Amino acid sequence: METLALHTGSMFDGFTQSGPATVYVTGSRITRVDREGRLPTDGIKVLDLGAHSSLLPGLIDSHTHLAFDAGPDPVASLAATSDEELLPQMRAAAQTALRAGVTTIRDLGDRNYLSLALAQEFTQYPERGPEILPAGPPLTTTGGHCHFFGGEVEGAEALRAAVRERHARGCAVIKIMASGGLMTPGSAPPHASQYGLDDLRAVVDEAHRLGLPVAAHAHGADAIRDALAAGVDSLEHVTFLSADDAEPDPALLKAIAESDTYVSVTLGMDPRHAVEPPKAFAARAHGILKRIRTLHEAGAKVAIGSDAGIGLSKPHDVLPYGVGDLARLGIAPLEALKSVTSLAARLCRVEGRKGRIAVGADADLLAVNGDPAKDPTAVLNVQAVFRAGTRVR
Repeated sequence: METLALHTGSMFDGFTQSGPATVYVTGSRITRVDREGRLPTDGIKVLDLGAHSSLLPGLIDSHTHLAFDAGPDPVASLAATSDEELLPQMRAAAQTALRAGVTTIRDLGDRNYLSLALAQEFTQYPERGPEILPAGPPLTTTGGHCHFFGGEVEGAEALRAAVRERHARGCAVIKIMASGGLMTPGSAPPHASQYGLDDLRAVVDEAHRLGLPVAAHAHGADAIRDALAAGVDSLEHVTFLSADDAEPDPALLKAIAESDTYVSVTLGMDPRHAVEPPKAFAARAHGILKRIRTLHEAGAKVAIGSDAGIGLSKPHDVLPYGVGDLARLGIAPLEALKSVTSLAARLCRVEGRKGRIAVGADADLLAVNGDPAKDPTAVLNVQAVFRAGTRVR
């Protein structure tokens, strides 16, 4: 099996930034990391990425939706698309993400478990797309947020059965809509809860019994509080929206920061497709961003997901923009980079294999022009992408 040596001007290994380095890849794995940047002398093939390059682990998007087309009305588009048509569209969306350096994605909502079919395909042919960690249809109430995915279920026993079904099918995570949202006409608004604490606990208990994490879509403060109390593994969005624009309880912020639960904030918008944000968010954007920073400063484990697919400004290669967004909140660039690499790997339970450059890790790698440790927007300047040791860009 041939070994390739990648020589780079600098390297972010998922934790720290260093100078020139040479990373050896054999097959689909990293087999050696030379932090002195020495070149091999034994005939190993060398790819010199240049003095101004930086090598990073492939990025991890902890919240995306391959089934949404990132168009002006993704819900209507989904309804008009058959499964036979949808699967190739999802495949193309995954390839778009991969070419941006996103080598692992957690798909948090699809229809008819189509993301599992893609996950199996990409396991066999990893050069075709990122590793997918699928949730299948998200659990939601009757007529609730994203009910069109087919995950309507209510009552503790039915919820437990739904968790067992997803486990049996091979899902990597359970997604539950703890609060309402904005994409489903006639459903609860984002500040309102959809499930109570007892139902959330039933889902968490059953999922954890089966070894699966739970991701809770939670905008409203009550839904956030209940999901945290139930022991979910990640809180998605965490905007603290309320009917009266009240500030969140500082005790709740403190409880989140001190818990083992990850905060998965959905940042990043492609400025080439700028659109007006929903009114529920536009007037409150400053407060939402302020709370993200407060949570990070308090010690919360903040990862970035893109929520790709939900609109024109959220194409499936949008995650790198979120890195710059987090840094602009005053969070150190290295911390922003960790949020889509090593920290995201722990959140997604792929730590060790993903999100780091180390011997034995998957050879999912991103090379960019520039120094992302100083300027996180350098992640947008893609030079090369490797998936399982194969160069795909």
